[in-house]
Amino acid sequence: MKKMMEHFDLGSMLIIAVTFILFSIALFSTGFTHDLFLEAGVLLVSVKLIIMAYKNSRANQKIMQELYAIKKILTKRQ
Repeated sequence: MKKMMEHFDLGSMLIIAVTFILFSIALFSTGFTHDLFLEAGVLLVSVKLIIMAYKNSRANQKIMQELYAIKKILTKRQ
């Protein structure tokens, strides 16, 4: 869990919390009506964006490690 938390900043965590709070409020205020599908769609889009940001952070971290390894090899040659 700690490893996952290093990929999310305070802004991301705040957006996650606000999204879930607003979805919960919408669920209780509109009930199980047609509007629930709209709210669920908004929630799924938010979750997808959060997952994409997490994967992007992981990929960037991996690229930085590989670049550091290349830099280390190049400095040894000089």
